[in-house]
Amino acid sequence: MLQPQKTKWRNVQKGGKWGTATRGHQLAFGSFGLKALAAKWITDKQIEAARVALTRHLKREGQVWIRIFPDKPVTKKPAEVRMGSGKGALDHWVAPVKSGTILFEIEGVTLTMAKEAFRLASHKLPIKTKLTIRPDYLETVS
Repeated sequence: MLQPQKTKWRNVQKGGKWGTATRGHQLAFGSFGLKALAAKWITDKQIEAARVALTRHLKREGQVWIRIFPDKPVTKKPAEVRMGSGKGALDHWVAPVKSGTILFEIEGVTLTMAKEAFRLASHKLPIKTKLTIRPDYLETVS
């Protein structure tokens, strides 16, 4: 699973996850991208499941970029523990995603292949997504 090698703080506050993205909202590497349409925390396991679904469908063709990284620790207290006595232990890592953020990018595959790969990957994610295509993309007929 994805997680940071080292963090400055072990526990962090929840913070806000609302609004639209002002960074990471345009394609930077590939011709096709999977864009988030809602704001949500995406866990490391969900990112990995989407990545596996994406790469399995592409069958090692093209290149895939993961544009989000789970660098926010989420803590949880054990079951049936009384209130107080500090914050709980680390449970999992999440990537806070705002609406409009590009989650994955693909290069070197056809449009139909990218559509199907992103459809399979989106089923593994807890938010609605849409396919974005680079404005200057032209499908070469071969």
